[in-house]
Amino acid sequence: MSLEIAQSIAFSGLAATQVRLSVASSNISNADTTGYTEKTATQQASVTGGVGTGVTVTGISGAVDKLLLKSLIGATSDLGSADTANSYLTQLQKLYGSTTSSTSSGGTTLADAIATLETALTSLAATPSSTSLQSNVVSALDNIATQLRDTSGSIQKLRGNADKDIASQVGSVNTDLQQIADLNAAIKQQAASGQSTADLEDQRNTALQDIASKMNINYYTASNGDLQVYTTSGQVLVDGNNAHKISYAAAANVTAATTYSAGSSSSGFSAITVNGVDVTGQITSGSIGALITLRDTTLPAAQTQLDQLATQLEAAVNAVSNQGTSVPPPTALTGTASVGSSAALSASGTVRIAVADQKGNLVSYQDLDLSGYATAGDLVTALNGISGVSAAIDAAGHLSIKATASGTGISINQMSSAVGSGGEGFSDYFGLNDLLTGSGAGSLAVRSDILSGGASLPTAMLDASTSLTAGSQVLSAGSATLTNALHGALTGSTDFAAAGGLGATTGSFTDYASSIVANVATKASAASSAYDIKQTTQSTYANSLSSETGVNLDEESARLSALQNKYSAATQLITTINAMYQALLTAVQSAG
Repeated sequence: MSLEIAQSIAFSGLAATQVRLSVASSNISNADTTGYTEKTATQQASVTGGVGTGVTVTGISGAVDKLLLKSLIGATSDLGSADTANSYLTQLQKLYGSTTSSTSSGGTTLADAIATLETALTSLAATPSSTSLQSNVVSALDNIATQLRDTSGSIQKLRGNADKDIASQVGSVNTDLQQIADLNAAIKQQAASGQSTADLEDQRNTALQDIASKMNINYYTASNGDLQVYTTSGQVLVDGNNAHKISYAAAANVTAATTYSAGSSSSGFSAITVNGVDVTGQITSGSIGALITLRDTTLPAAQTQLDQLATQLEAAVNAVSNQGTSVPPPTALTGTASVGSSAALSASGTVRIAVADQKGNLVSYQDLDLSGYATAGDLVTALNGISGVSAAIDAAGHLSIKATASGTGISINQMSSAVGSGGEGFSDYFGLNDLLTGSGAGSLAVRSDILSGGASLPTAMLDASTSLTAGSQVLSAGSATLTNALHGALTGSTDFAAAGGLGATTGSFTDYASSIVANVATKASAASSAYDIKQTTQSTYANSLSSETGVNLDEESARLSALQNKYSAATQLITTINAMYQALLTAVQSAG
């Protein structure tokens, strides 16, 4: 072998070893870098004229199992969905209160609040005229209404947060899509110049996994090296160097009425679009998929359950409160139902309207046969015909009945009256003596004048005797009839319609409130279990991929040591060849 060939072999070995040392050092320094895969420098022998002249590094590459990566992408998407659902359902469960408390009062759930009201009513029934016990009942009822309003408001706040999170996550996805498009261009450029693309491919795979954590996607690598990304229904997200970004704007305000409807932009929530195409329905996994489900299905279902409880509670309580009156009687009664003067009145039976003084003594009264009035206006005319009574339908369509003389008030006994398609009693139909007002859980409240103390709790009933005598006492606050009736309405059997995943059922209000709390607790528990399972699955795939493509520090350290020895050997060989060259040159010069 000539010295020239030996020198070529030594220098090529030195250069190749330098590259391999650099690769090994990079592997060690990036061992903890997310998404980094072990790189390998491939070398081959150089042959000239059938004679080996050294070695050359032909490329630096990283090996990624594509099937394992695809499994990891899917598991990452599932984990993103499970993580988000678990987080939100944990928050939802907390809204419903605790079944236990550190205080002697017990739990703080809706069922506990209703039980407290039942206890307050039991105490009041023993002493119906007690103003303090009446105040306890009002306070307990107000606590229920407040808890329903607060929980309802918090559910809508969660929906609003989910909507904002969707917008935020879409922004992150767009950043990743642009990064993949930019990396596609860089990878092609480096490949064309013969440079390694392995690190860039790692970055691209990391961005792909980040997208998958937020939404389910399809992808493949084209023959030119481009990573193409699509929605599950084929809407393109990355095509070569072009990122087709997702568009979404969060709603400015979210209420129970705010919904998403495919193909409609007037319902509240806008569509998630790509190039003008609605892809909302295509996103079923990842954090965005979970947020859509929470915003549009899970949380509205919880709201529906609360509304069912509130609606039935309002109807049951008001049906009882409209049977009675407070003592002293109120100067005026204004209904909550809306009617028009010319609206047909479908009514039958008899209602008693009385004017009494502050002590409950009769001033005047009249029994009205409701079947004789064709319209609400006819009824108003009849009411105005009662001595000491003034009636009207105001601009909002509410029936108002007032006592005209100072120191007197209005009392009603519904008697046999049946009004409207539901056959409610007269006062109940018009909402003249409602204890609760509002529409659904979000607005349920104790009537403001009772809550403020401006009016008393309706615990008395107008005397239903065949005939009454002016001056006689027709109202007494000492009766427990209404209090017991209200207690019975709460603890007796009420029909609850199917709502938010809960089937139709019959039971007490405490039972139904407990079923709502239990339903949410079950969902939260299931979400927590699902998160644990998905996390384990994703970790298994991630660990498998890391085992195959990650950096083994022990192996890399050993390789680095071996390469350093080879580098020293190549350096020593070059030194020896140089010495031989120098000796040869000296010999030639001496011979001359």
